[in-house]
Amino acid sequence: MASAGLFINNLSFASVMDSPSKFISKRPALKDRKFTSVAVEAKIEAVKKQIKDEELSWMFENCYPNTLDTTVSFSTKNGKPFTYVITGDIDAMWLRDSSAQVFPYLPLMKEDAALQQLIAGVVNQHATFVMLDPYANAFYNDPNKVSEWKNDKTLMKPGVHERKWEIDSLCYTIRLAYHYWQHTGDTSCFDGNWLSAMKLIVKTFKEQQRKENNGSYSWERKGQASVEKGFGRSVKPVGLIFSMFRPSDDATLFPFLISSNLFAVVSLRQLAEICSKTGLDTAFATECTALADEVNTAIQQYGIVNNQENQKVFAYEVDGFGSVYFADDANVPSLLSLPYIGAVKRNDPVYVNTRKYLLSEKTNPYYTKGKAGEGIASPHINKDMIWPMAIILRAMTSTDEKEIVDSLKILKATHAGTGFMHESFYKDDATKYTRDWFAWANTLFGELIIKVAEENPRLLQL
Repeated sequence: MASAGLFINNLSFASVMDSPSKFISKRPALKDRKFTSVAVEAKIEAVKKQIKDEELSWMFENCYPNTLDTTVSFSTKNGKPFTYVITGDIDAMWLRDSSAQVFPYLPLMKEDAALQQLIAGVVNQHATFVMLDPYANAFYNDPNKVSEWKNDKTLMKPGVHERKWEIDSLCYTIRLAYHYWQHTGDTSCFDGNWLSAMKLIVKTFKEQQRKENNGSYSWERKGQASVEKGFGRSVKPVGLIFSMFRPSDDATLFPFLISSNLFAVVSLRQLAEICSKTGLDTAFATECTALADEVNTAIQQYGIVNNQENQKVFAYEVDGFGSVYFADDANVPSLLSLPYIGAVKRNDPVYVNTRKYLLSEKTNPYYTKGKAGEGIASPHINKDMIWPMAIILRAMTSTDEKEIVDSLKILKATHAGTGFMHESFYKDDATKYTRDWFAWANTLFGELIIKVAEENPRLLQL
């Protein structure tokens, strides 16, 4: 995920506003909004009527449209739409964040042609960025801009902001394209450039199975320790895909990141469906399915292990040699988020067992409890800082009404009077938080509220 680069030893906590006596909208003035969707505005008004709690309703109104209000830039080139989406307080477009940021608006495209064009522009922009560098995770709108992170040890082309190889970045590009197509039936995005980008994605996945060698990608940075000359820790080639980094942009411990490999299986099957059902490239569809089957078989053999209670669970990371890391990160994809990304059903026995260890401080080293709330933290900052994204995903993947309500209560109690989500908050004092402007977390909160409104509307009346 996009990071403001904050670490606990030099963390500058944002100041908190006094709790408002009246819940006045924190959205930009209409003239200052980057994009306005009639369908999104109608959805906000409809859902607000279902929410009894005034503060929760106010938070929803602030958060749900935040991506459109503050982060998107739309343009056309040769009649083709392109949309650049920053993550918030960093002027760069992450493949992952941008896909997730617009995802909650997909069901509304049929009611708003301009919104559909905006999201088609994200699909097109993703393909262009992948063609520039499939190993990069974040890009600039200016193709000539040189990254502040450029150094002599890591290839950084102009236009690339960050080059951390993360499987999920490429998965998210497929996820958005697939669901855009599912909601609209529109195949205009699936042109030659898009298909070339998809074939490059599959080529990259295969290269990072590292069956013969480490492949072309390496990463080193001055002042940060490199592992095995920038190629990461050794793995046994078993069919899984190597990921140098997690969705948090933190380095993996054991590079076979199981949640991201499961995401790859889902994405490859989605890509196969697009190419097969549209007739775009049936031979490539077969290739995608074969790779998905291979990775899934490896997950079943190496990614499902016994925990301390001798229960079958998903490991967080493995290396194919027998090393296993039991944990989870606060970002998406995570093991907790597997039903959300379509990798498993919520009642899958292995997932149910996994969920138990993830949501306990006895078994997950990054599960944290404090005076302000509880949830999954991340080594990205430190384990005392709980991430609202993980609390949101806990509610979105839950079948327990009390767990959903409790999650909403924590989110309501920890926005520190701002009306917005943050990257993280200190477990004992939510006024100590990171990132004032984190559009992905804001929009994801809106997605949660809509999900509850559609599936458990009475919970919003409590």
